[in-house]
Amino acid sequence: MLFTVSGFSSYLLVPMDAEGQKDHLKAYGVTYWTLEKQLKVKWLLNYRGGSFLLPDIPEIQRECQIRGVSFEVISDAKTQEILELISSPSQNMEAVVLEKAPKIAVYSPKGNPPWDDAVTMVLTYAEIPYETIYDEEVLNDALVLYDWLHLHHEDFTGQYGKFYRTYKSAAWYIEEKQQSEALATKLGYDKVSEEKLAVARKINDYVVGGGFMFAMCSATDSFDIALAAEGVDICEPMFDGDASEPNYQSKLDFNKTFAFKDFILERNPNVYEFSSIDMTSKRQIPMTTDYFTLMDYSAKWDPIPTMLCQNHTALVKGFMGQTTAFAREHIKSNVLVMGENKTNGEAKYIHGIKGKGFFTFYGGHDPEDYTHKVGDPKTELELHPTSPGYRLILNNVLFPAAKKKKQKT
Repeated sequence: MLFTVSGFSSYLLVPMDAEGQKDHLKAYGVTYWTLEKQLKVKWLLNYRGGSFLLPDIPEIQRECQIRGVSFEVISDAKTQEILELISSPSQNMEAVVLEKAPKIAVYSPKGNPPWDDAVTMVLTYAEIPYETIYDEEVLNDALVLYDWLHLHHEDFTGQYGKFYRTYKSAAWYIEEKQQSEALATKLGYDKVSEEKLAVARKINDYVVGGGFMFAMCSATDSFDIALAAEGVDICEPMFDGDASEPNYQSKLDFNKTFAFKDFILERNPNVYEFSSIDMTSKRQIPMTTDYFTLMDYSAKWDPIPTMLCQNHTALVKGFMGQTTAFAREHIKSNVLVMGENKTNGEAKYIHGIKGKGFFTFYGGHDPEDYTHKVGDPKTELELHPTSPGYRLILNNVLFPAAKKKKQKT
């Protein structure tokens, strides 16, 4: 179904502040749905929590009503008044045009349950379509078909998530290890670590070529570790059948990483940790006071981080994961820290540019499940329709839809 409308006498304002919206997450889905109909949307940065301005078409109103998304019908005159306010130099606001629904890929093993990944859960809840791809598709250059790629609790180092000590005798661990080894062999690699490095290199090329990559939990640090350790064996015998390379720490190349530098790898295979990047074991914060603060950027001069930080609150509940947050001293100087817990010296939400593309790393596993563990029940997002932590994920989903301003030459 295509809409061809040249002008509108009224518009739909989808408010995104705390008071005006009853289902923030599904509001992103309606916005995406509108873009799929080849209609443009304005994202009103810092206006009522980052509201969306949609054309007033009966089909869109009906879709909002079906999905339980709050909206306001406003006249053309009121719309112009809002846009003039936003354009005023005295206001830290901006109206960004969203042009096209980005095609989304989620990197995940075929048998992985969708509730084990916060992004697939929120995409499903918001009714935003996505496709699942894995190593074979990535190595066969399928990434060129997508505008946005998500990585979650993946281990790109070939150490099977460092679950060895606790789960080495568990049926699921043994099965996953066998499946990973069989896939590596099928794809022509002697070791899982070598195959995962090849995947990481393909993803690197995708971003450098102009792609958008969003990673959470252990996919963040293990991705950079794999790139830094290219050509260096950092795996112990229980992971790849032979000893690690002597003095491998000194052979890491931090020039190859996206976000992190100068980190120390965890050599002990019985320790559930990859490196000094992660703050999980260094945290002294009780759950009741575990929050991180979103940075405040200039919407007119820094629209990208402003877009990625849109929310109805600047204070967001913290949550744990294999990689919970990032040590500030290991973050490269050209990477933006968009969310942080200053008292603990950690960054939770970071963003950077790599070549022509962009990446965002978000620490933790599930924004509404504080200490998610293997086998825990899935989060029911129907109970958290206004989740600020999940909104950050959906900001990134819409980010590739934004109209890019031409750079001055």
